[in-house]
Amino acid sequence: MEELKRLEEQAAAPDLWNDPQQAREVMQRLAAIQENVDYWTRLRRAIYDAQELLALEDEELLPELEAEVERLEQEYAQAEFRLLLSGPHDKGDALLAIHAGAGGTDSQDWAAMLLRMYLRWCERRGYKVELLDQTDGEEAGIKSVLLSVRGAYAYGYLRAERGVHRLVRLSPFDAAHRRHTSFALVEVWPDIGDAVEIEIRPEDLEIETFRASSAGGQHVQKNETAVRIHHIPSGLIVSCQNERSLTQNRENALRVLKARLYELEEEKRREQIAELKGEHRDAAWGNQIRSYVLHPYQMVKDHRTDYETGNTQAVLDGDIDAFIEAYLRASIKA
Repeated sequence: MEELKRLEEQAAAPDLWNDPQQAREVMQRLAAIQENVDYWTRLRRAIYDAQELLALEDEELLPELEAEVERLEQEYAQAEFRLLLSGPHDKGDALLAIHAGAGGTDSQDWAAMLLRMYLRWCERRGYKVELLDQTDGEEAGIKSVLLSVRGAYAYGYLRAERGVHRLVRLSPFDAAHRRHTSFALVEVWPDIGDAVEIEIRPEDLEIETFRASSAGGQHVQKNETAVRIHHIPSGLIVSCQNERSLTQNRENALRVLKARLYELEEEKRREQIAELKGEHRDAAWGNQIRSYVLHPYQMVKDHRTDYETGNTQAVLDGDIDAFIEAYLRASIKA
């Protein structure tokens, strides 16, 4: 409440809009906190109303009271889960990338399976998904894909999926039908838009245009509408080619670059804090966060939380909420 009061005072200051960027940050933060306060206030009022009904000791009101208690239990469970999604960008949109790892065609097929899994999950939640870039595999699957995921708490949920995903199965691409292990890397960044000021100097960019060759490419083969941007200081390279317009692809690429630069700075900050605390941090991405075993037994296990299930098909069809919730709860306790 103290922060709410402080932000309200800042918002009422006559010189607030002298600095438009700061003003936007103040107003966005104020709106987010006010929404949160209103939510908890409504929940508390509903609980008080239920207690008053109970105090009446009227048997005729019991069915209504039981229904209200059940509703409040569900609402409280949702409210409790909201506390797990309290990061600065958890409520917002996300950018999600999948990259095939070691394993050749099997890993490219695995990357395509993960893409299908996340698309099914997004569909379940009613999220809007936009394909920004895709590079197909030579024989099957995809080498990489980049998605924009828009919807409430998209980043808060999807950040639980960052890391290497490992698949063990009998390979459909092996003539001897032997067991193969495949890897794919999932990256997730907050789609920060204009919420955070990130300076990108034109002289730091190398911009290359080329003809699109992936999904949607059949519509733009005659012109160079795809864009690849190399940010020289960081070494980051971003490409977008799904839109028919060169301008749209360039804007999307800059949007992704901005998100990745922000996440890079956040990672440096986290590493500095960890170093000050004396914590060990493994910078390698080679350790898998989750294993999907289809042979010789059926199991999906998250190695960070030890949560597992034998219903592998349901998981591959997008039923991953339990894994996400287990990770978020574990991260709060860490």
